[in-house]
Formats: sequence, C-alpha cells, structure tokens
Amino acid sequence: MSLLAPIAALGRLVLGSLAVLGRMAIFAGETLSHLVRPPFYPKEFLSALMQIGWFSLPVVGLTALFTGGALALQIYAGGARFSAEAVVPSIVAIGMVRELGPVLGGLMVAARVASSIAAEIGTMKVTEQIDALTTLSTNPMKYLTVPRVLAATLAVPVLVAVGDSIGIFGGYLVGVNRLGFNPATYLKNTREFLEAWDIVSGLWKGAAFGFIVALMGCYYGMNSGRGAQGVGRATKAAVVAASVLILATNYILTEVFFSA
Repeated sequence: MSLLAPIAALGRLVLGSLAVLGRMAIFAGETLSHLVRPPFYPKEFLSALMQIGWFSLPVVGLTALFTGGALALQIYAGGARFSAEAVVPSIVAIGMVRELGPVLGGLMVAARVASSIAAEIGTMKVTEQIDALTTLSTNPMKYLTVPRVLAATLAVPVLVAVGDSIGIFGGYLVGVNRLGFNPATYLKNTREFLEAWDIVSGLWKGAAFGFIVALMGCYYGMNSGRGAQGVGRATKAAVVAASVLILATNYILTEVFFSA
C-alpha cells in the first residue's frame, strides 16, 4: 500500500484540479448567460469600468514604458552580434503589440484587479451582504459578477492599446537617445514593419485576459472561505489562477493567430 500512496495522492490532486476547472467553466457559462439577460446595472458597470480601466492606467503605462526601453537595449545588444542593429525598431514594435503589451498589461491588471475584486466580494460574503442581496431578490451574479466581467473585457483592450503605444515610445526614447538611431528612420521602420493584424491580435488577447481577470476575481470571491484567512486565501488564489490562465491563454491564442 505504501508504494501506491504517491500514485493515489497524485490521482487526488488531478481529480481535484479537474473539479475546480469544471466549477470555473460552469461559473463562466453562467456569467455569459447573464450578460444578455435583464436586469442590467449600468451604475455598477460604470463604477467597475472606472476602477479597472482608469485607475489601472498608471501601472500599465509605467510597465510598458520600461519594458519597451529594456527591449530596445536587449535587441540592440543581440543584433550587434550579427550586425543587425537596424531591426531594433521593428522588433520592439512587433514584440510589444503581439506579446509583451497584452501579457504584461494583463498580468499587471490581474495583480491589481483580481485581488481587489476577490477581496471585495469575499468580504461581502463574510459579512453576509451577498445573502442580503438574495433576500432582496437581487441576483448576486448579475449585480456583482456581470458588471465587473463586462467592464474588464472592454477596458483591458484599451489599456493594452495605450500600453503598446507607450512601450513603443519607450523603445523610441532609448533608441534615439541611448543607441544613436535617427528619429525619422526609427519611426519609418516602426511604421513599415508593423501590420494591422499585429495590433488587432493584441487587442483580442487583451479582451480575453480582461475576461479571465474579472472572472477569477469574482469566482474566488464568491467561493471565499469564512473569516479573514478565507478572504486572504481567495485573494491569493484569484491572482495566481488569473496569472496562470493568462499565460496559458496567450500561448493558445498565439498558436491560433500566428501558427500559419
């Protein structure tokens, strides 16, 4: 029996993980079904849009700015080994809009928003405010989950677009002031090599990541344990789950968009 114990433990872990994924899928399906059915709560939606979109802009912008600058330095250092320094503008632009802009923006929003949503809804559950909503004939999912998921799905692509622009600008600053590129040539190479689909694919990724971030925050908040420790565990689990799902979804979408 002792030889089978590790296998049994692994089996329990796998079954538990599949059960969690199943509950998440059901929760996501219920959220999508409520998106198109009244009643709607525009005030909650606008509040969530402001919290998720506007107040996340500084951290996303700073992350993109320094990432674009560091990317320009790294590409220049690598390209110098093959006398290919001229590719810096095009690779910075493509790398930002395809991958780094959406992924880093999504992870920053996950760190800020998923934790906030999970803590807020978890606290409401602990203090029985969610039970009070049910008593008042208000569906907690429609009132708490749907506005946040919709707001994040719409706001994160905008954050990604702004982050892409700031990231490319960060690469431009480093390329012109630190690496000696001609400003007009740098902008010309950026514009010529950047295609519309590169930008659109990044925005689609942003929408998917926004949906994941808000969904994980709401799911773990709704399923939070009792007490301060339960809320803390829900907050941590929401950020971890959102981050892992963002990275996994990024690979899947990259495979779908660019496998050809």
